[in-house]
Amino acid sequence: MTVEDLNSKQVYNLLERAAYFKNGGRKENFKRQINVANLFFENSTRTKLSFTMAEKKLGLNVFPFAAETSSVQKGESLYDTLLTMSAIGIDLAVIRHPQNNYYQHILEQPGSKLNIGLLNAGDGSGQHPSQCLLDLMTIHEEFGHFNKLKIAIVGDLKNSRVARSNMQLLKKLGADIYFSGPSEWFTSEFNEYGQYLPLDELIPKIDVLMLLRVQHERHEETEAEKNFSEIKYHQQFGLTVARYQKMKSSAIVMHPGPINRGVEMASELVEAPRSRFVRQMTNGVYMRMAMLEAVINGRHIGG
Repeated sequence: MTVEDLNSKQVYNLLERAAYFKNGGRKENFKRQINVANLFFENSTRTKLSFTMAEKKLGLNVFPFAAETSSVQKGESLYDTLLTMSAIGIDLAVIRHPQNNYYQHILEQPGSKLNIGLLNAGDGSGQHPSQCLLDLMTIHEEFGHFNKLKIAIVGDLKNSRVARSNMQLLKKLGADIYFSGPSEWFTSEFNEYGQYLPLDELIPKIDVLMLLRVQHERHEETEAEKNFSEIKYHQQFGLTVARYQKMKSSAIVMHPGPINRGVEMASELVEAPRSRFVRQMTNGVYMRMAMLEAVINGRHIGG
């Protein structure tokens, strides 16, 4: 459920399998129909559609689920929703939930009768494994390795599950991690993984600039939030055209989306030559195919 559960061999196996799918490799022929449901309790475009596309490319049977019309609205717990799905024959559930570590309660339920595979599509501000792995795929395509790459994670660190997942796995793979953005969003938990530096000091020396969306929906209603200025943020912490021009010619720019244009990144840079935003979305489909296949094979339900 978290990227910390993965070892280096498992990561490279997923990278290899995702690359295989991207290069036209044929999917595994499962001997029986695999049923999957996508349970998204937070809004999503990229992750939900990407998982759906990955499932269809693998030949899985996708069951529709809409939280707003489900029994969740009657007070049903996530565990009991999954218990129902397990009972009627759903094999896999892809879940995005606003609660950090939502899966702990499910996995620790005493006397559980669940027989269903779970894939974490994002939990609150905790983890986002599939985004992390598609980011790694994008970086690996570019550089062929992670060791000693200088990677800056910049922006709304405190509220970002992308930042947490990426810093944990990239450090395990040997990258040098740096952080930047508003200093009040850099908390002590990040010290273990990298160093905080001003953005303009980082720009000329990094290999990967990983920008984060400003997540106003997770911010407390403080005076700072009320007085937030998109223009000031962009000037101080965003990728302006001037900063882009100071980056190394080999450096790349990444963003998990959705992008606040003119805030984290100048609008004209979203599809600029060094931007990998579109490639990240493309890679997401193939990485999620690899993840789904790994869970199916790990549960021995493919026949």
